[in-house]
Amino acid sequence: MENIVVYILDSGISDENKERIDSLCHAYDRQTPVWIKATDVSEQLGMNVSVDRGSLSQYARLFVSSDLPDNLQRVLYLDCDIILLKSVRELWNLDMKGKTIAALKDAFSKYYRSNIGLQQDDAMFNSGVMLIDLKRWKEQNVEKNLLEFIAKKKGVIQQGDQGALNAILSKDTYCFEPKFNAVTIFFDFTYKELIKYRKPAEGYYAEKEIEAAKNGPSIVHFTTSFASKRPWVKGCEHCFASEWLHYRSLSPWKDYPLWEDNRSGAKKFIMNLFNALPRGVAIPIAGFFQAYARPLIYKMKN
Repeated sequence: MENIVVYILDSGISDENKERIDSLCHAYDRQTPVWIKATDVSEQLGMNVSVDRGSLSQYARLFVSSDLPDNLQRVLYLDCDIILLKSVRELWNLDMKGKTIAALKDAFSKYYRSNIGLQQDDAMFNSGVMLIDLKRWKEQNVEKNLLEFIAKKKGVIQQGDQGALNAILSKDTYCFEPKFNAVTIFFDFTYKELIKYRKPAEGYYAEKEIEAAKNGPSIVHFTTSFASKRPWVKGCEHCFASEWLHYRSLSPWKDYPLWEDNRSGAKKFIMNLFNALPRGVAIPIAGFFQAYARPLIYKMKN
């Protein structure tokens, strides 16, 4: 049995839930996780850092080089909203071609790139699954460069911490197969709809690569989507929701109720309207707001 060491960035996890996680490790004869207090980026910089999505705790992953043991050479960072359907061995042993990280090429328009100082065809990646060469991360002073970028932007960055990571690491990223990070938009849209909705730069994955990821993912990432719910929310119709519910049934949280959909009335209305409209009408409208309006709003903030 392989000895996998798990480090958890703790940004306020209750003692009760820590005990539950530890109990899971004991139940499967695994080493208990190493709990690491998450670094607060606002305290670190002495300034307010805004959140474009999620919570401020997501910035904690920027400090992997200072928070993790010095002897680590490589680390696999995983968001908490994923399930592993296959062994991580293939991803762990990936040839990163000399790059600092390996990650999923994300589907963003050229206007997102402009907001973080990238060229229109530079790669943008999703930071929810990152294979990191820690030695190179330190040699390239990535943490220092990230903090300087956030300070320069006065804490207001398109896509928050992910935007900062892209600004610094876009040209130092190996983009792996999408099966290693099958995000929700793969399942909410057909390939043609995804391209029309997100308008990614040239060089995005081919249709056959996305289809292969959908049909045989190694990692499913339940990213937020205006068009659907996540599996811990009542009424989720994601095709891998049953897998998430299966693992939940084996956990100490099996008897806890699923969440109510607590999104704002406006967000619920947008989801319902999108799903009610013909796709040929809904996709172009959604694409306008995603590819053009949203980055324009953030450009006006800087």
